[in-house]
Amino acid sequence: MGIRQIFARNMRDLRRARGLSQEELAHRADIDRTYVSALERCVYGVSIDVLERIAAVLEVDATELLRASGPADDS
Repeated sequence: MGIRQIFARNMRDLRRARGLSQEELAHRADIDRTYVSALERCVYGVSIDVLERIAAVLEVDATELLRASGPADDS
């Protein structure tokens, strides 16, 4: 699995675990909702600045979003 797929899966899983819609995550991170959707579908790669803002909203360290054994594997 590539880094975009890992990021997309972790962001989606953490967003859902916190009960946030794509729109709410986007609003809190000051990015467009369509960009959140595109990130979750691996259409775009995330910039470091946006990664940091998304991590802050999700209340995790940015490295958690890039970890291959992320939230989906912590069962």
